[in-house]
Amino acid sequence: MRPPRLFAGYALDLDGTVYLGDHLLPGAAATIEHLRANGARVVFVTNKPLQTSAGYAAKLTALGIPTGPEDIVTAVDALVRYLLEHHPGRTVLLIAEAVVAERLRTEGFTITLEPEQAEVVVVSFDRTFDYAKLHAAFRAVRENGAAIVATNPDPYCPTPDGGLPDCAAMLAALEACTGARAEAIVGKPSSHMAAALLARLDVDSASAAVVGDRLMTDVAMGQSIGAAGILVLTGATNADAVAAAEIKPDYVLSGIDELLPLPDRA
Repeated sequence: MRPPRLFAGYALDLDGTVYLGDHLLPGAAATIEHLRANGARVVFVTNKPLQTSAGYAAKLTALGIPTGPEDIVTAVDALVRYLLEHHPGRTVLLIAEAVVAERLRTEGFTITLEPEQAEVVVVSFDRTFDYAKLHAAFRAVRENGAAIVATNPDPYCPTPDGGLPDCAAMLAALEACTGARAEAIVGKPSSHMAAALLARLDVDSASAAVVGDRLMTDVAMGQSIGAAGILVLTGATNADAVAAAEIKPDYVLSGIDELLPLPDRA
């Protein structure tokens, strides 16, 4: 199910698509180099809010894929867009790592540790998640009526040794104890992430492809904006899951090295 043509723009997921851990997946560097050499716009789109755009760009460059911060779209970009539109100037309490706090501060948001001051609770992939954070967020929602906004819906993040619990796990804990639900989950496949992606990709969506290892995020977002949704089987989804899923990718590839049409690989 290799695509029969090149697209004008490509939005590539990172974990499970371009690399696993600190190692590129087979053919990733050569494929991306070929796409760029043929005039395609390539951006990288991740739900993982653990590094800045500059950090992801530096990692890709070190792995052999020259990349600038302007080529990276993260769930934190979508989060900022959402908060500026729906909660401008609000005070935010976080279940998140320091990189999210730093970005929100630069965008003018006040970050608090005090539940009674919080107007919004932001929940993200957080390797420092603990009972104290959960209790503070619980109080902010239950006692202060704070809204809940989450960065992404992923239950786990693929890693070479099997994966790490992701944002959905932290969000489930908060929703379970408060009885409240997030008013928005802004990462892939949401319209908020799609808007951030399209602004950065700067090509018509009908001539673009979104490539990733998850049906519910990567493929669904691509198809929702009229782009091709291309699944790779090097991360969170295997062939059996594809056969049983309601979401049907436009193309299914063993890996990113099959992204190029056959004639272009000759």
